[in-house]
Amino acid sequence: MMRFKAKVSHKFAESPLLELRLPAWRSRLMALLILFSFVVLIGRAFYLQILDTDFLQEKGESRYRRDIEITASRGRIADRHGDVLAISTPMRSIWAVPPAVQLSAEQTQQLAALLETDAQALTRKLTTDKPFVFLRRQIPPPVAAQVAALKLPGIGQDQEYRRFYPTGEMTAHMVGFTGVDDKGLEGAELAFHGKLLGTPGSRSVIKDRRGQIVEDVGSIKPPQDGEDINLALDSKVQYLVYSQLKQAIADSKAKAGGAVVLDARTGEILALANWPTYNPNNRTSLSGAQLRNRALTDTFEPGSTLKPFTIALAMETGKVRFDTPINCAPGRLRIGGATISDTHRYGVLSVAEVIQKSSNVGASKIAAMLPAKTMWDMFDSVGFGQVPSLGFPGEVSGRLRPWKTWRPIEQATMSFGHGISVSLIQLARAYTVFARDGDLAPLSLTRVASARPRGEQVFSPQTAREVRAMLEMAVRPGGTAPRAQIPGYRVAGKTGTARKLEGGRYTTKKYVASFVGFAPASDPRLVVAVMIDEPRGKYYGGEVAAPVFAAVMAGTLRTLGIAPDAPLEVAQSGKPATKARL
Repeated sequence: MMRFKAKVSHKFAESPLLELRLPAWRSRLMALLILFSFVVLIGRAFYLQILDTDFLQEKGESRYRRDIEITASRGRIADRHGDVLAISTPMRSIWAVPPAVQLSAEQTQQLAALLETDAQALTRKLTTDKPFVFLRRQIPPPVAAQVAALKLPGIGQDQEYRRFYPTGEMTAHMVGFTGVDDKGLEGAELAFHGKLLGTPGSRSVIKDRRGQIVEDVGSIKPPQDGEDINLALDSKVQYLVYSQLKQAIADSKAKAGGAVVLDARTGEILALANWPTYNPNNRTSLSGAQLRNRALTDTFEPGSTLKPFTIALAMETGKVRFDTPINCAPGRLRIGGATISDTHRYGVLSVAEVIQKSSNVGASKIAAMLPAKTMWDMFDSVGFGQVPSLGFPGEVSGRLRPWKTWRPIEQATMSFGHGISVSLIQLARAYTVFARDGDLAPLSLTRVASARPRGEQVFSPQTAREVRAMLEMAVRPGGTAPRAQIPGYRVAGKTGTARKLEGGRYTTKKYVASFVGFAPASDPRLVVAVMIDEPRGKYYGGEVAAPVFAAVMAGTLRTLGIAPDAPLEVAQSGKPATKARL
């Protein structure tokens, strides 16, 4: 048998069957693409790690680094002399990260006791699905230190501030108060919130997965404390106004009241008080009535305190003079289907006596001489029907209807303060036209640099001085307010007594008594306005509001060291003048 031996001429790996014939350019292209990809990756890595590290740094730090806000201290509120009315004190807030909290029953009891809460209520807060909860806000630092000493996982604390008001309810309506988040909610705290607030800072810390700070890595931005505010208010005068108003409300068993003291030269509000009031340091049980700053937010019909404006306009336009006779007999005046009456049956009165005796008939007859538009323009020019624009929360414009809708009876009643409503601050400001020789003072809540800011000239100096003389007559014997007199000072002012509206009708059981005046009448420095709402028993402005005016004005004149301009005597209606005892 013959055996054949096969001869292999080439290797298996070099078999022609396995040979792949490709163009040479294709392999070169693939090599270039791979090389380009490596270049792009290296370039990107170089860009992220060398040139622009912010992105990766931010992503990395977000896993462990946090920026914690550093609370700024709210600015102080002080009176014109620098006495503090509102100040922030450092406190602590206790918070928790519920998912990280693991407390034993004993630890829960300890924490609840320090936070002055129930253990069950605390447990409910700690078992919530929320990632963050406050356990207690604004606790004293010593208590916060005891909480920190427990070293409880998931429990932390931050610094914050609590507002403290040293003068309490005395200045509550002027200063206002802040909420738990240090935001102004009422009064000057709200009016000047932007300036008082300040700018919070921040610091960077490293936290672990439980939210605990393990390292402080430095401060990013220091806080900028809020700006201090100096109000025009004088604390001594404010206390005087507050105490006198409170006593008057108690004596007359009235529903409410308010009083305002203005510097006639600068327009600064030296004092503003209301009753009822509240303690801004303890607001656990407050009602809306207590919070209302009635001197700015409530309106009332001012009654006869508006007569001087009607008469000033008639004198300014040449309709009447100081001694022009006005026939007020028989004490009644019928206009349309309505009757206007005086409290007494007067005969012929001079224009000055219309103010002195407060004759509604006389004021109505004088108003009838004036065009409705001219009278409306005058009321508008002294600020009635307009928001005072003090920047104070809740300011109101009052009610001054368009002159085109006035009927003759309405124009007549407006001349003696019915059918129009004003706030106490509007009324006090309006009287500055008589105290400043016809110039209406711009009001200010804060101290004014100028000795006499320029206002708006409403009446001529001559008219203002003549009306001022009439207002002096109103507080002398024979006038409606002899109880407004002050020993040693010439006083000028006007009473107001207005019935209140109920169901669209004037009631005969509820009144608003008021008095507005200024002193010393020879060179007016102060304007004081008083309003007593629903006094019981006596209700005339001369009996209820005028004595408050006298006490407030006398005390303020002495406090400010304003020199007397009259003999030290007190003259009562129907009695001879007697020397006053100092």
